[in-house]
Parts: sequence; structure tokens; C-alpha cells
Amino acid sequence: MTILITGARGKVGQAVISRLNSAGLTVRAASSDPAELTVPAGVETARLVLDRPETFAAALHGVRQVFLYPQPAGIHELIKAAEAAGVEHVVLLSSATVLTPGAENDPLAGHSLKVEHALADSTLTCTFLRPDAFASNALGWAYPVARSMPVQLAYPDAHIAPIHPEDIADIAFAALTGDSLTGRSVTLTGAESLTFREQLAVLAAAIGGEIPVEQITRAEAEQQMGHHMPAPMVSSLLDLWEAADHGPAAIADTTETLIGRPARTFRQWASENAGAFTRN
Repeated sequence: MTILITGARGKVGQAVISRLNSAGLTVRAASSDPAELTVPAGVETARLVLDRPETFAAALHGVRQVFLYPQPAGIHELIKAAEAAGVEHVVLLSSATVLTPGAENDPLAGHSLKVEHALADSTLTCTFLRPDAFASNALGWAYPVARSMPVQLAYPDAHIAPIHPEDIADIAFAALTGDSLTGRSVTLTGAESLTFREQLAVLAAAIGGEIPVEQITRAEAEQQMGHHMPAPMVSSLLDLWEAADHGPAAIADTTETLIGRPARTFRQWASENAGAFTRN
């Protein structure tokens, strides 16, 4: 039984591949450019371009499970090809944003929700993993922190429960190798609610320094963030953070509740990634 991994260049995809390969399972990593993939010995690679249906059949040949990155382009054709190939189970890396009001028209949630809907209308058995904020989102602060600049935030006291990407990979591995999560939709978080200000304090301790935090206006944040992402996405993110500014984040399912292993902490993630926040 071959397990196909899309999003194979991402941190979660790579971690899932490593776990499956170490368990002796047959894994095929898919990418629009397989030559750019770095995979463990014994892992197959395949070309799969989500808006190129002619690439689907070869990538899906002999596949019984798929770990799917949420990309709506070509999703209906991909589902038809998966059904024809005999795929039995799809584990989708979705997003907790699909649960927010107006998700259908939200630029953050829309991609994942469209894919969820397409899968739900198919004959495939599906598991939807809906992680909330990744701990690795903190890498967005690496540039100012490494240069001893203040981190400027419109909502420094917004609360989130960041999940370590390795926890997501552990849960995805469990979904692909057992049946306890089959057919379920689970929202994933870390085990602790932290404000952005508190996360930065944890990072400061990890690098042995101080990280000043400067609150800026929403308009200033929109201007800064607009250099790196489309305006609708900026607005959506700021709306989320504004809504999270009023109390601790809810703790949903974690590795503790789903697979019986304590959740990795943000402190652990900060220790592992401290080097990204210092200048060489």
C-alpha cells in the first residue's frame, strides 16, 4: 500500500514522510518539481501539479492513502482521479480558520474550506486535521529580533495556543497508520494559551537577550504587512488577532487527547529554533 504525500517540501509534509518511511511503509512524495525534493532513501517521488490533471494518474498509481495539502485548483479532477485509482482514505491538512464566521469568503479559510467541501461530496473516506496557529509562525519575527529591533505588533496581547509542527506530523502519522481518527474532523492546538508578548518573552529567554515589543496602530500594521501579502489576507489576519485580544485562547485537541503523548511546548520550539533569531 503506497501513501502519497502532497506538500512534500513543507515542514509538516517532510516530517510525515520521515515518520512513515521509518515505520517501513511505502511512501511517494509528490511535487510539481520532484527534482527539488529531498527525501529519505527508499521514498519514491512523483510529479503532481494540482492544476494539471494529466499528472494525476501516474502519481496516484497504487496509492491507497493521501496526505493532502489544501489547494483548490484542480481539486475536483484530483478527487475523481483518486477515486478511479482506488484511493481509500485522504488526510487533509486543513485549517482551524474554516470554523470562523464567513469562512467561505475569507482568504485564509477559503482554500481549505473549498477542499473540505469537495472531499465531503466525494466517495472517499476523509480525515480533516484543522490546526490553529503554528508555533513556527513566530519565524516572522526573526528579522527584527536578529537585528535587535523592536517587534512591532498591532495586537501584542492577542492570545493563541500555538501548535508545534512536529505535533501536527505526529497526529497525521496516527491518522495514516491507525483508525482512531478515520472520518473525523479535529481542531488542533498546543496545550497552552500565550499572547504574542508572552511568546516573545519565551524567545528572548531562548536566545539569552531582550526583545522589545512596540505596539503600533492597525493602519501601520496593514501598511507593513501589505509589503508581503495581499490586502485581503492582511485584513483577515488582523481581524483574527483583534478577536483574540480579549482572553485566553481555547485549547482544542492536542497530541495528549488524540494520541496520548504530551504536547510539545512553545518553549521547546523556541529552544530548537533559537538560531533563526540571531545574526551569524
